[in-house]
Amino acid sequence: MTTCPEPVGLPVGSTGRLVLTAVGTLLLSGFLLAAQLEPDPRGYGTHQRLGLPECSFRTLFSRPCPGCGMTTSFAHFVRGQWLASARANPAGLMMAVMCVAFLPWCGVSVWLGRLWWVDDPWPVLAWLLGGWGAAGLMVWVVRWVL
Repeated sequence: MTTCPEPVGLPVGSTGRLVLTAVGTLLLSGFLLAAQLEPDPRGYGTHQRLGLPECSFRTLFSRPCPGCGMTTSFAHFVRGQWLASARANPAGLMMAVMCVAFLPWCGVSVWLGRLWWVDDPWPVLAWLLGGWGAAGLMVWVVRWVL
């Protein structure tokens, strides 16, 4: 007689499922919003179409901040313009890809009632955020040098 393998992943209760559903909904909303925004041809500044001010860092120092081009990168990404997305902000492209992967993961985790293939979410989160942060820092350093 064969036995079923133990399910993999940390179990989540109803609160965890609600949080995962909210996170997935917010991510999807972000992509839908990016699809409504026309990417700024300069490669940055698309966020201003939402009524937000110009980047204070760029105004003060005449240099881009680590987040400059992030909204533009997402606006290009949702249009399938991945090279333009990377030109606007490579860390933005990386973040968009991570968010796309995270969407089905959230859905499967909600459906299963456990974090799909994740027993301890904190190291995974640390690696994802650390990788994205390191990429953003490298982009920023390169932009300052050039």
